[in-house]
Amino acid sequence: MVSDRGLDVLRVIVQDYVASREPVGSKSIVDRHAFGVSAATIRNDMALLEEEELIAAPHTSSGRIPTDKGYRVFVDHLADLRPLTPAQRQAIETFLGHSGDLDDVLARSVRLLSQLTHQVALVQYPSLSRAKVRHIEFVLLGTSDGSAESTGPVQTRILSVLITDSGGVEQRVVDLPGRIDEITLGELRARFNTAAVGLSMGEAATALAAFVWIGSPELTDAVHLITATLGEQVGANRQDKLVMAGAANLVRTEEDFQGSVYPVLEAIEEQVVLLRLFGEMATDQRVSGSRGVSVSIGRENAPFGLAETSVLSSGYTSHGNLARLGVLGPTRMDYSNNMAAVRAVARYLSRLLGEN
Repeated sequence: MVSDRGLDVLRVIVQDYVASREPVGSKSIVDRHAFGVSAATIRNDMALLEEEELIAAPHTSSGRIPTDKGYRVFVDHLADLRPLTPAQRQAIETFLGHSGDLDDVLARSVRLLSQLTHQVALVQYPSLSRAKVRHIEFVLLGTSDGSAESTGPVQTRILSVLITDSGGVEQRVVDLPGRIDEITLGELRARFNTAAVGLSMGEAATALAAFVWIGSPELTDAVHLITATLGEQVGANRQDKLVMAGAANLVRTEEDFQGSVYPVLEAIEEQVVLLRLFGEMATDQRVSGSRGVSVSIGRENAPFGLAETSVLSSGYTSHGNLARLGVLGPTRMDYSNNMAAVRAVARYLSRLLGEN
């Protein structure tokens, strides 16, 4: 059973080790912190913490460092979410304060979160199972003239744009056979909007698969290409995906990993793995925090190839669609600051997307 003072000793060991990357000894604790007891008493407290496997001795030092179990006790019982500084809050409002489509907002959010925490930042796109098609737009980009310089048949290049009610924008460039003018393109635009607008992604996929062109036979091949392209765009919106920033931060903290950091870099390239981890963190009571931030530490991430990392995540909403954002880094991280940053960005992002 660890005493209250023992827990306080654990707290300062975590904080000092995170700040310095140096193992923490009893003398430095007495010198730096006002415990009002001798170094021998602190050594006894540290011995009890070591018996509980909350701290451990590295090979080359008489000092102690936190274990995964020690970090878990710290996060669950000892860490205070440090309030963001006015400068950090201003950075969030400035960085995210500009309107934009969903892709732009999430890209800015992940860069900001990486800058605030100095970790790898991850933002999951909102689940679009409930999103609906808001509008389909076709933009005429140009037509090959079929002249002697052109080696192929006449083609019309268009930009196909699919917009959802959650702010998602999916674009594709399509080369259509034949010459198609603005009037014909407008007719195609109207027909596809009639077929798909207001439908969920699943319903839109079904409607497009069943779409039948009743019109000029000369446009049949072009319509087939447009239908296939829109089907791909709908499918892309239905897939779970992540946007990431700050992978270089892992390289800068390579000393915190046993051996090489590159297996971790390889693991985070697998979006399916990270999405599965986010999903488990959202439902696992062991890691879900009462303060709105879930924390998965060290060996808890072993099934995902991330046993030397900690992952912090929080949920955000976009028009009723749920997703998560978070950070990933070595277990030696500033949990108090990073948990506060993750929670603040998630809340601000929910508000921003709700307003849009």
